[in-house]
Amino acid sequence: MLHLRVIVPPDQSSAVLDLLGADPGVTHLAVLPGAARRPAGDLVLCDVVRERADVVLHDLQRLGVEARGGIAADDVELTLSAAADRAAEEAPGSGTDAVVWDEIAAKTGEQTELSATFLVLIVVATMIAGIGVLLDQPILIVGAMVVGPEFGPLAALCVALLRRRPAVVGRSVQALVVGFLAAMLATVLSTWALTAAGLVDRGMLLADRPLTDFIWRPDALSWVVGLLAGVAGMLSLTSKKSGSLVGVLISVTTVPAAANVAVAAAYGVWREAAGSALQLVINLTAIVLAGLLTLVVQLCWWRWVQRRFAGSVHRQRSGRAARLTASRRPPRDAG
Repeated sequence: MLHLRVIVPPDQSSAVLDLLGADPGVTHLAVLPGAARRPAGDLVLCDVVRERADVVLHDLQRLGVEARGGIAADDVELTLSAAADRAAEEAPGSGTDAVVWDEIAAKTGEQTELSATFLVLIVVATMIAGIGVLLDQPILIVGAMVVGPEFGPLAALCVALLRRRPAVVGRSVQALVVGFLAAMLATVLSTWALTAAGLVDRGMLLADRPLTDFIWRPDALSWVVGLLAGVAGMLSLTSKKSGSLVGVLISVTTVPAAANVAVAAAYGVWREAAGSALQLVINLTAIVLAGLLTLVVQLCWWRWVQRRFAGSVHRQRSGRAARLTASRRPPRDAG
């Protein structure tokens, strides 16, 4: 369930209250006339089940509330209310599966910024993976996968492509390209530094590495894993199952592949560098394709659910109106 705080210009209050009051997924509706100061207007508070949240937000924006007022939404962790239970029962679908598109766009849009934190995380993750490659240590590879922040821009890219927002697409691609290039350059320099210090050497890269050589040997399974990871990652994001996202990050070899490219380039082993680069491209492409397809399926599914629900409500209202009209007709004279 989401808690909405809506600042409404006084001349739009009636329309907003009618809209919210008529939606079966809205409950705990309260109005504070004239309470808002910046921008000025009435403060409307309500809770809405996630199954109807996207529809309600879309209808509020269609009225232009955000242009002269404002809309804010927060997750409600606990609700003890019979009214809320009824709203959840009447709303279509499952709240766990519901997608609130404005929420997803806002969440992923924040992760497209090429910030210092993003750069530090991806550089550190790639350097850790680089050491893991040389030591043939899967534990270090897994740790690097978890630390890597690249799934944020990948998810934002999928959402932006679906919603046709070229500016967000550009920022996502920039974050990924600059981030990976900076990380690989830093890993090349760190590999040279560790080699000069006598901690690692070229022979470690050329030796048999049965536990990590899959990183630079892409095959058909690389596509399969990338596609599955894209589906799971997008579902974990849209359904707020953040715990499963850790497993997704561990399953893909984006950061380790970038690290293997850097380490192989540092030692001039270009065949291995090329294989790792191909692995990186395969994983990134598969995640984006699968994530975008997952979003398209979710969008079509929820549109179908909402259409069925709207048709059911219309039939119920038509039936009630027909019964009311029939009850008001004068009885016919017998004989």
